[in-house]
Amino acid sequence: MRHPFRHLGLKILAILLATLLWMTVSGEHIVERSLRVPLEFRNIPEALEIVGNAPDTVDVRLRGSSIVLSRLQPGEIVAVLDLGTGRAGSRLFHIRNDEVRAPFGIEVAQVVPSTLSLELEKSARRVVPVVPAIEGDPAPGFVVGRYSADPATVEIVGPDSRVRQISEATTEPVSVKDAKTKVRDGVTIGVLDSSVRLAQPQNANVTVEVWPAPLEKRLADVPVRWRNLGTGLRAQLSPQLVHVTVRGSKESLADVRDDSVQAFVDLAGLGAGRYNLRVQADPSESFGVVAIDPAVVSVTIK
Repeated sequence: MRHPFRHLGLKILAILLATLLWMTVSGEHIVERSLRVPLEFRNIPEALEIVGNAPDTVDVRLRGSSIVLSRLQPGEIVAVLDLGTGRAGSRLFHIRNDEVRAPFGIEVAQVVPSTLSLELEKSARRVVPVVPAIEGDPAPGFVVGRYSADPATVEIVGPDSRVRQISEATTEPVSVKDAKTKVRDGVTIGVLDSSVRLAQPQNANVTVEVWPAPLEKRLADVPVRWRNLGTGLRAQLSPQLVHVTVRGSKESLADVRDDSVQAFVDLAGLGAGRYNLRVQADPSESFGVVAIDPAVVSVTIK
């Protein structure tokens, strides 16, 4: 025989809980809310690349209870665009409401924009040199010399038209500020065009030579001689003295004097007459001639 009042307390508790749940649900309002969400690209064909700056977000209109919508966390709503059917060229792709990932109880009412125009291009690869980026100035009296990167080349990947325009990869800046000796640093390699990437992320060991800066010294009143004057002829120069600027290391210029440079004009094959001739100087193994002033002198041959 059934007893209707058996477990009466439990039955009353169940009725109270059901009533409370009904009151809670019936008290919630269904609302709509706009939200900007991340856009993910899926199934990009292996031989194709997206050209240019593709959008990384879209706006969606969500419908659900105000309580559920208010509890949304970043990343819970994600729009997904399937590019599996894409071909090279300018293409239109639809973002369907059911391709937006959303928690249970939230309905996606609209995606804006619902259609995206993307430029797809054939993927290409190329090997380019790594050119280190150098920043700062060495200590006074020093200059930057040779610099190199290891590895010296990297392989880049991207849309064919962009890859063909890339002539080099670069690195994070290597500072030579106030340096007096060789600088070595391990830095990241990158490409300035965001559409192009390294085939494999890599770092480079960059070496920068820092050398003592060459010095200059001005020699005043260096006599100008003539050479290869024809037999029986006489020559007169004006002016007969010039200023010569030489360049070299501090040690090589320490003992350089006015008579250390042989300045001359070459009169080979010239007969009587008046000429304007370039002043030359014999080369030296320890220093170089930067300038001669005046560079031309007047020569009269009789």
